[in-house]
Amino acid sequence: MSIFKRMSTIFKAKANTALDKAEDPRETLDYSYQKQLELLQKVRRGVADVATSRKRVELQASQLQAQSAKLQEQAQKALSMGREDLAREALTRKSGLQGQIDDLTTQHAQLQGEEEKLTLASQRLQAKVESFRTKKETIKATYTAAEAQTRINEAFSGISEEMSDVGLAVQRAEDKTLQMQARAGAIDELLASGALDDASGSQKDSITLELERLSSTSGVDDELAAMKAQLSGGSAPKELSGDPAAPAAASQQPATAPVSEPARPQDGDVR
Repeated sequence: MSIFKRMSTIFKAKANTALDKAEDPRETLDYSYQKQLELLQKVRRGVADVATSRKRVELQASQLQAQSAKLQEQAQKALSMGREDLAREALTRKSGLQGQIDDLTTQHAQLQGEEEKLTLASQRLQAKVESFRTKKETIKATYTAAEAQTRINEAFSGISEEMSDVGLAVQRAEDKTLQMQARAGAIDELLASGALDDASGSQKDSITLELERLSSTSGVDDELAAMKAQLSGGSAPKELSGDPAAPAAASQQPATAPVSEPARPQDGDVR
């Protein structure tokens, strides 16, 4: 197969596919019905033309018959007056008119037969057109219902063109959202690990964070020791209520302070 033949086949196939998508059966049925109506109108016009011709022949035949009857009277009158020559001339003319009348009669019969045939064809065609119209409306209604049902099913299943576009848009939005979330999480991890520097200066390095964590843990331990001292001794050291840094100093002292005995008076003391 030559390349030109293949190209021709491809073009024909694509054109056929495009025409099949663009074709609406309802429009095709309406067009066919319109053409049938035009054909029926032509047949009816033909019947009317034949009937008009038949009527014209009938009028001509009637006129010739009237002339023939008049010539017959004139011939009788001339013969009664002894004018045999005039009577012969009148009868001769009557004979010529009779030939025309016979031709018109034959033509009238042919036209009448043609009119009957066209009338019968018109009636049959009209019946077919009416039947086609009923079938056309039924097919159109069925096609419309099937089309609506198909669109509803496609909408529910999500395979219609409109719903596919919406689904693709939602999918793209979800993909972009996941991508942004992943990027934000990755940047947070890099900032926390120190791989990236925070331009705002709010991000602390790992050593600073470790020192702050140890300081916080020591403060908690000191406060816990002070609370234990209060529970066991009954009163908290004075340093705890004054200086905020007192818990750290208090943690260096023993949990309970020794109670000293009152001094006894010596012999030389004044009582």
